[in-house]
Amino acid sequence: MGEDLVDWDKLTFSMTETDFMYIAKTKMNDAWMPGEIRPYGNISISPAAGVINYGQGLFEGMKAYRTSKGRVVLFRPEENARRMQRGADRLKMPPVPESIFIDAVEQCVQRNSRWIPPMEKGALYVRPLLNGSGPVLGVAPAPEYTFMVYVTPVGPYFKGGMTCIKLLISDHHHRAAPGGSGGVKAIGNYAPGMLPSKEAKAAGYSEVIYLDAENHQYIEEVGAANFFCLKGNTLYTPELTGTILPGITRDSIIQLARHKGYEVVETKVDAHFAMEADEAFCCGTAAVISPIGSITFGDKVATYGDGNTPGKVTLELYDALTNIQNEKDEDFLGWLHPVPGLD
Repeated sequence: MGEDLVDWDKLTFSMTETDFMYIAKTKMNDAWMPGEIRPYGNISISPAAGVINYGQGLFEGMKAYRTSKGRVVLFRPEENARRMQRGADRLKMPPVPESIFIDAVEQCVQRNSRWIPPMEKGALYVRPLLNGSGPVLGVAPAPEYTFMVYVTPVGPYFKGGMTCIKLLISDHHHRAAPGGSGGVKAIGNYAPGMLPSKEAKAAGYSEVIYLDAENHQYIEEVGAANFFCLKGNTLYTPELTGTILPGITRDSIIQLARHKGYEVVETKVDAHFAMEADEAFCCGTAAVISPIGSITFGDKVATYGDGNTPGKVTLELYDALTNIQNEKDEDFLGWLHPVPGLD
């Protein structure tokens, strides 16, 4: 697929093969060394690989943006590197040094720069992966590990403007439990969510909201996104207890909201409390912020505003964050990381 064949206006949030990817390997007790860029393509892996048999794997998700200043920037990539390191520790894998992680991402973006959409037409989605690629028969850490990065151009999550979503609270599926791996981006955390998500969509909802596994009362996540609700001048979001992913977008919204004078409370968010809020939204790398129009819990339905129009504070925070990413506004928190050679 050549550059002249990319119709940026029709680009969706889906996979498009690009030109190059990055791969590095190491043994269990060896230090990581810089890897190499190679043409994008299939990889060879043992059928006894730890990642295939026991799910010993992690991934990250991030974006490279073209900005109003003509640069290409990454958004807080150091945080992705550190989160992957924490996940590697949890899954007994050798953490990738931050310097190698950032260099790999930069190289991948540089070599695939022709796939970066114009500003406001989308972004280059970056997917770092770490997995136990060596063969192992017993339930134990793999003897060899592979760190990879690939990229794909993606269009705006909301075509034609931001739209509100309808959510369903699940009272029989849970995303994670205390002491588990819910606080890291382990690959095994995501497949179990496919069934409840499909069931919710078949019933006319956009996604499912998960409650905590202990009390079946407190909101944890929306599918694979973090949750916020607004009451008065205060934003509430589920506290990080080890069962909720510490989202980088989540942390960015917290900092921006406080800068704008809103109180932000990280606490246990009761589902009934959230359903009585003035506004609600979820956030993540893909959509940045998704406004919530309604939440259904059993036979009760909570509608925010008219159910179709994003709330005022939701829009304010969305604009504040995306304007920094696009360099329409000053990066006063130092979040942007220019890609060398593309700035």
